[in-house]
Amino acid sequence: MVSLRAMTSAEFDAFLKIGIPQFAADKVQSGNWPQEGAVERSRQESAQLLPQGLATPNHHFFAVIQASPRERLGWLWLMVEKQEAFIYEIIIDEPYRRQGYGQKTMQLAEREAKRLGATKMGLHVFGFNQAARTLYEKLGYETTNINMSKTLDP
Repeated sequence: MVSLRAMTSAEFDAFLKIGIPQFAADKVQSGNWPQEGAVERSRQESAQLLPQGLATPNHHFFAVIQASPRERLGWLWLMVEKQEAFIYEIIIDEPYRRQGYGQKTMQLAEREAKRLGATKMGLHVFGFNQAARTLYEKLGYETTNINMSKTLDP
């Protein structure tokens, strides 16, 4: 049994401590950003998206909780504006991956988005993250855009 619980202020700080460097690493791995300055750039993007931190309007932050034993499995950042929801971040902690928690979290995110008035849900997934892409496709998400690149030989 898995549930969502609103993040506390301390949990939000912990979430950013994990999420900011992870997003930077993903941007570097995808070839979007150079390694140098990536974490600071990620920090700046987070600050722009969340000018009021945890209290930024339309942004909802959750701890993903396992019922028994009661422990945190990960994090969810959901934005709902007008009738559209967008998952900015879903993190399932390493020891809990590939056990169905990501799928259950996505289903809970959809339920929460509907509760908040959304009729459509979107997300971004890095091309190299095949496990996440497979999960999202299994849940009915369709590819809407594909960016491709190639490093040219000198």
